Amino acid sequence: MRIIRTKNYEDMSKKAADLIASVVLLKPNCVLGLATGSSPIGTYDNLVKMYEDGNLDFSQVRSVNLDEYKGLPRTNEQSYYYFMHEHLFSRVNIDPKNTNLPDGMEENSRKACKKYDKIIASMGGVDMQLLGLGHDGHIGFNEPNTEFDKTTHCVNLTQMTIEANKRFFNSIDEVPKQAYTMGVGTIMAAKMVIMVVSGKDKAKILKKAFFGPVTPEVPASILQFHPNFVLVADEDALSLVK
Repeated sequence: MRIIRTKNYEDMSKKAADLIASVVLLKPNCVLGLATGSSPIGTYDNLVKMYEDGNLDFSQVRSVNLDEYKGLPRTNEQSYYYFMHEHLFSRVNIDPKNTNLPDGMEENSRKACKKYDKIIASMGGVDMQLLGLGHDGHIGFNEPNTEFDKTTHCVNLTQMTIEANKRFFNSIDEVPKQAYTMGVGTIMAAKMVIMVVSGKDKAKILKKAFFGPVTPEVPASILQFHPNFVLVADEDALSLVK
């Protein structure tokens, strides 16, 4: 595990974007595993700026996203499909045919998950996986559990995650209760994993995940075993770590 300590969110976002850009520059047709949420927005903004400045080309890049809410159409502003197009895909020259997310409108969970695993396998796996860190240690929608789920699966979201996401909806009743997510096994199979973490509210779980025991009760802790894991975190997030 490599830790890159940054001054603040802006510095974290720039350094994470630089790492991702290096992957694209070295392998123009790379497979980027992408994440949603507030943490990576600044990273995407920096990648867009590099593209606009003529320093980054996404024309051959392929992408797979970590997760998608079950039951939300792509046109819904809170769907992760909508998020990715808003913050990255519509702002760079990536081919829409090369972007992939789980099909949240597929009611048959087994069918949706098998299809997504097949897409990832057909690309030869993920070259770089971007992650955020949930307050309970979840990565993607891999929630605290008694075991690590290996492949794409349907998750019943915990009350903590539902509470955390309710700010994006008109009411808590509108927050989806299930999601499709890549499994921990798929994440761990990525050649490189980059996690962005910012803020004092993440300090306790960051310490627990990366300086405590490896356990499925803290899903992110498995990344301690990844051979090429880079944690990019600001001073507030690392405030409990010496």
